[in-house]
Amino acid sequence: MSKLNHKLTLIRPETYQIMVPGHLGESWSIWAEEMDIMIDCDGADPPITTLTGTVDQAALHCLLRKLYAFGLPIISVKCVVVG
Repeated sequence: MSKLNHKLTLIRPETYQIMVPGHLGESWSIWAEEMDIMIDCDGADPPITTLTGTVDQAALHCLLRKLYAFGLPIISVKCVVVG
């Protein structure tokens, strides 16, 4: 597991990965403009979409609320170290 070398704040952007079940198409990138969308289709298992991007805490909460409003359960939210 990677560790952050600095303290998280509400205003400093960090890179997050958010995983949701299902296949989110390219049209989803309109409302998640800061996020890269990657679909993992592993054989017979249902697809999982991973949204990855660098946002501050306010944008992260906004994105999580949008996912909730679309009825998408959250599998995980992870702050990742880039570089």
